[in-house]
Amino acid sequence: MSVTSEYLVSGMHCPHCVSSVTEEVSSVSGVTDVKVDLDSGQLIVVSDAVIPFQSIEAAVDEAGYTVAAA
Repeated sequence: MSVTSEYLVSGMHCPHCVSSVTEEVSSVSGVTDVKVDLDSGQLIVVSDAVIPFQSIEAAVDEAGYTVAAA
């Protein structure tokens, strides 16, 4: 079973921002796919199981941005 979660990331301004968020969130245990849309700030995370928001928040913070549940 896969779980899809949506979030909103603020502070991204360029493709490098997208790459940074994608790389950090992809490293979270259990994450199988990450899609980031620069224009809308949408972050879609697909995982094997429910991942605590704090884990996603920490990864996005590590990339230098702020995240909120969509």
